[in-house]
Amino acid sequence: MNMPVVPMEVLKQHLIDPEICIRCNTCEETCPIDAITHDENNYVVKADVCNGCMACISPCPTGAIDNWRTVLKAEAYGIDEQFTWDELPASKPLEEAAALSEQAAFAAEGDADPHALVSGALVPPWSAAKPYVNLYTHKSPLTATVVGNYRLTDESAPRSTPAADIHHIVLDFGATPFPVLEGQSIGILPPGTTADGKPHHARQYSIASPRNGERPGYNNLALTVKRVTQDHAGNAADGVCSNYLCDLKKGDTVTVIGPFGATFLMPNHPNSHLLMICTGTGSAPMRAMTEYRRRRRMKGATGKLMLFFGARTKEELPYFGPLTNLPKDFIDTNLAFSRTPGQAKRYVQDAMRERSADVAQLLKDDQTYIYVCGLRGMEEGVLQVLREIAEDHGLGWPALWERLKREGRLHLETY
Repeated sequence: MNMPVVPMEVLKQHLIDPEICIRCNTCEETCPIDAITHDENNYVVKADVCNGCMACISPCPTGAIDNWRTVLKAEAYGIDEQFTWDELPASKPLEEAAALSEQAAFAAEGDADPHALVSGALVPPWSAAKPYVNLYTHKSPLTATVVGNYRLTDESAPRSTPAADIHHIVLDFGATPFPVLEGQSIGILPPGTTADGKPHHARQYSIASPRNGERPGYNNLALTVKRVTQDHAGNAADGVCSNYLCDLKKGDTVTVIGPFGATFLMPNHPNSHLLMICTGTGSAPMRAMTEYRRRRRMKGATGKLMLFFGARTKEELPYFGPLTNLPKDFIDTNLAFSRTPGQAKRYVQDAMRERSADVAQLLKDDQTYIYVCGLRGMEEGVLQVLREIAEDHGLGWPALWERLKREGRLHLETY
């Protein structure tokens, strides 16, 4: 007698590549349904929880999150197995079944937008240069030489004060190609091991120099690094990689992976406007973009630069001197300090409200590209102010927000 055929359930399982992942926790913080977790070794995705909403894809700085394997649902990789991986398993020959499974999934979802939970653009500006990503990995890193390490913040700010000790570190790659673009980042592998004897995972740092080098024509780049002396709760805690980097001397060598980032990139057409909003070391990509524009100032170009930059005090704001010396007709700089003695707290959102008319003019212009970088706590406030300004000046924010994301004109990088 013939038994009834049991349908073979196929799953397109979401996985994280442990070779590329730099353990920055962005994916876990972004996931709206807690489908991502981690141990001391790997970040992993729970197959029975993940709904494929894609909210974690764009924020991932390395692309490690964007990996999939077609498996039988009954044979999905469990998190305990994923925790042991040093590399992803090979793909299985179930592509035809996967295609059918994906079609069924989309049919079941109807008109659901898989990117609805992503707050920033999923695509780069149309005129951005093509980036190189993941040229060097944990298994095949690159060695760079320190050619400069300069403290950016005032020496009067004590080392123990949060955000007081910030360094500008220049790395040279010699004859080995390491092409980068403004807005990209790299990973640094600090020496030594964790308490359980495992090598430290990479830490991510945004590049603070233009594509043609901190020194033009040289194969080098710069980083903006804050020495971490406290955890988020305010308890004493020395950052493994930040202290290592801030203490480096000229001639020391550093192990590097990357570069990372394929969307948080600047436009190349000269009439594009840049609205940049940042705090602390979130200034790194803004410095890179500003310096590239400064070096390439073209006669007749109409692109404007407007910067809102926040810090606790003037002494703790990196690049304060160089910023204040830039020509006013080149960049419109607005600084906000939240801990100046004897003065009311002032944040970048307050500065933006004060300049609402000028911000609104930029929002109305299809050539405007917006970049937000800094602590995650600033993201909601900045987006709220942008909404307020848009609505106050007759711009429908929901439609404008969606268009900015769709056209690669609103980029968020918070941590």
